[in-house]
Amino acid sequence: MTAQGVLPSRVLPSRVLPSRVLLVTKGHPFEREPFLAIFDHLTATGAIIYEHVEHPDAQHRLHPDRLATDRIDAIDAIDAIVFYDMPGLRFTRADPPVELEAPSPDLVAGFEALLDAGVGMVFLHHALASWPAWPRYAEIVGGRFHYAAGDLWGRRWPDSGYLLEVDHTVEVLAPHHPVCAGLPASFTLHDELYLIPPILPGVTPLLRTTFPMTHEHFHCTDAAIRGRRDEHGDWSHPDGPDLIGWTHTVGRSPVVYLQPGDGPSSYADANVRRLIANAIAFVADASPARRPVTS
Repeated sequence: MTAQGVLPSRVLPSRVLPSRVLLVTKGHPFEREPFLAIFDHLTATGAIIYEHVEHPDAQHRLHPDRLATDRIDAIDAIDAIVFYDMPGLRFTRADPPVELEAPSPDLVAGFEALLDAGVGMVFLHHALASWPAWPRYAEIVGGRFHYAAGDLWGRRWPDSGYLLEVDHTVEVLAPHHPVCAGLPASFTLHDELYLIPPILPGVTPLLRTTFPMTHEHFHCTDAAIRGRRDEHGDWSHPDGPDLIGWTHTVGRSPVVYLQPGDGPSSYADANVRRLIANAIAFVADASPARRPVTS
């Protein structure tokens, strides 16, 4: 493996190639070129073919009847959807600093249809904060990051915590799971961490951090969106879970969430690239919606 994180072909699934991927972004700023380089590399290796769609257009595409695309040759279905988006919040630069927006009934119906069809889904990093006014979304992803105080799992939670550009140790909890294939037992990552409420019970843990998940080590998100970045003040939050990667099945769909992936340093990290490649391959291969690719 190179320092840039090039993946050997042996970690890629051999039964049906390439995976047909819809990549969904917008709602949170990110470094576009280095992030998309991950998917361009996977395309070059033959692992995937992908289309990148942004909100609000993505909301019209997230339905099985609308997944067919003319932009990718020989595609009549999508094997996996990768979410690196953050819809459902409007930042006001006023008080309150954020307003929550509910998804349209059509989008909700589309998600449920995708889950019924078994389309694989991978959620990355800040996608954990999407659609806070839609309780079902947290059940699909397996958790939630709160930009503002909100309800989850039957109780009220304060705004979540964040810590940018921290060096922390990631431990692999499921070395024999396909998402963790080829990873070392542990590795160091320079990335952002979240302090959040507990994860949905019943998920399969994949990754944990050894960083102390207590509010003293994190910054207040509410202060950040009020223009006071990296402030703690009198904010507090219950101790958070150390899980930063998990998988479960929702409806018939295999779902993976990976917290790593805040910026260029993590985009270029060999282990993060392997995780993303493995997660796409896993949900695509496990999806009952998958059809063979014909040449």
